[in-house]
Amino acid sequence: MLDHLTIVDHPLVQHKLTLMRQKGTPTAGFRQLLREISQLLAYEVTRELNMTTKRIETPMQEMDAPVLDGKKLALISILRAGNGLLDGVLELIPSARVGFVGLYRDEETLEPVQYYFKVPEELEDRLVIAVDPMLATGNSSIAAIDLLKQAGAKNIRFLCLLASPEGVAKMKEAHPDVPIITASLDEKLNEKGYIVPGLGDAGDRMFGTK
Repeated sequence: MLDHLTIVDHPLVQHKLTLMRQKGTPTAGFRQLLREISQLLAYEVTRELNMTTKRIETPMQEMDAPVLDGKKLALISILRAGNGLLDGVLELIPSARVGFVGLYRDEETLEPVQYYFKVPEELEDRLVIAVDPMLATGNSSIAAIDLLKQAGAKNIRFLCLLASPEGVAKMKEAHPDVPIITASLDEKLNEKGYIVPGLGDAGDRMFGTK
């Protein structure tokens, strides 16, 4: 286990991921599984949120009960595929602030091209969770986190469904302060920059596009 990488090996996560990998899983099923698995991953990525207590009254008596402390966290979707993870995490943390980073991958250079950036205010005071199903070459993820840091973010975590060894290494080199939480560290990248064995293009499978 790498210190900057957490692989969530919960049986339900692994089972649902296997269903998602299968070529024959239809779009609706893929989307539903992604929503379910993202909630399970969200438990892990939010494990160390800051806590405080508040005085409440139960039907039996008063008590000092634990509640989340600090500003509401920020969820940042790396478009477009990040929205699939975003939906599930938002169901678990509906009060979170939401932002979007629009990047697409130039198919020839494999480099990210930015086309949209809109994030919540006061990122420096929030836990920022960037979500994207695939950490493949790492180029888009690194570019997105560059932009988030430029916008003031200091406490960032990266949540993905699958990661490649190459992407993890590049992310650690570029952003050693950003922990990665994923359901699987796959074997490698192929010559086109796709994760192998992977599950294909997450955006295409989620939205039914080619």
